[in-house]
Amino acid sequence: MTETDRLKKRTSLLSIISNTTLVLLKLVVGLSVGALSLVSEALHSGVDLIAALIAYWAVHKSVTPPDQEHDYGHGKYENLSAAVEALLIVGAAIGIVYEAVDKFHEAAVPEGLGYGIAIMIVSIVINYFVSARLMSVAKKTESQALEADGLHLRSDIWTSVGVLVGLGLMELTGWPWLDPVIAIFVAGIIFHAGWKMIVESTRQLTDESLPKDEERKIGAIIRHCPEVKGYHCMRTRRSGSYRLLDVHVLFDGNMPLSRVHAVCDEIEQGIRRAFGTFDIMIHPEPAGAGFGDETNASHYEAVEREGQIAEERLQKHRQKISKQAEKKEGFQALFKELRENIG
Repeated sequence: MTETDRLKKRTSLLSIISNTTLVLLKLVVGLSVGALSLVSEALHSGVDLIAALIAYWAVHKSVTPPDQEHDYGHGKYENLSAAVEALLIVGAAIGIVYEAVDKFHEAAVPEGLGYGIAIMIVSIVINYFVSARLMSVAKKTESQALEADGLHLRSDIWTSVGVLVGLGLMELTGWPWLDPVIAIFVAGIIFHAGWKMIVESTRQLTDESLPKDEERKIGAIIRHCPEVKGYHCMRTRRSGSYRLLDVHVLFDGNMPLSRVHAVCDEIEQGIRRAFGTFDIMIHPEPAGAGFGDETNASHYEAVEREGQIAEERLQKHRQKISKQAEKKEGFQALFKELRENIG
C-alpha cells in the first residue's frame, strides 16, 4: 500500500469519528428538547456517518491492486459508493419533509433551545475543519469517495447555520412554526447535494469521457514529441481516482519499431507527470496510409459493422447446423422405417 493510499484511509477514518460524535450529540439534545429541526440535523449527520463508512469501505477496496478478475483495478468501487451515498441523502431529505409537515400542527415552542444552539456551534466548527481536510486530500489523491464525503460535510455546515439561526429566532420570537420550516430548509439543501452527487456518479459509472480541457492537454503532450505525425481516435474515462486512455498515434512508416516503442514510453511518462496515475494504451500507426482519416465516430461505426457481420455469419452458421440436423433426423427416421419394414 502506497503512502497516498494510507493517507486516504486515515482521512476517511477521521470523517467516521467526527460524524459519530455529532450524531450522538445532536440526537440526544434534539430528543431532549423536542426540536424537529435539531433531530433532522441529527438524521443528516447520521446519513453523513453512513456515507463516511461507505467511503471508508470504498477507499479500502479501490486501492486493492488489479487481479485476474479486475484487470483495470477496483477504482469503480469509489464511484459506486458515491452513488449509494447520494441515494441515502435523497432518502433522508424526503423523510425530513414528511416529518416536518406533521410538525406544523404543534403549537408549542421546544424548551431548552440554548443546548441546541450550543450543539450547532460545535457542529459547525468540527465540520468546517474536517470537510476542509477531506477536500484537501480528495484533491491531492483525486478520490471521488473522499470528495463526496467532504461535500456532505460542507452541506452539513450550511444546514447547521440555518438550524442555528432558526433556533435563535424561535428563542427570541416564540414562533413554533419556525421549527418545521427550518427542517424543510435543511431537507432542501440535503436533496440538492444528493441530486448533484447522483448526476456526477452516474457520469463516472457510465464511463463519460474526461473533460475537454484535460483531453486537449493530453493531445498537446502527444504532439510535443517531434516524431509524432498526429493522433486520432482518442478515448478517455475515469475509474475512481485514476484515468484511462487509449489513442492511435501516427509515426513515420520507416521508423524502427524500437524507436516507436521508446517514443510511446515518453508520451506515457509525460501524461503521468501531468495527471498522476493513468492507465494508457497507445496504438501506433504509419502516417500517410489513410489511418489519420479515422475518427471516433468512424471507429465506432466500423466496430458496429464488424459486429453486424459477425452476427450474420453466426446466424448463417446456426441455420446451416439446423438444416444438417433436420437432414440427419430425416435419414434416421427413414432408416428406422426401413428396418421396421424389413423386420
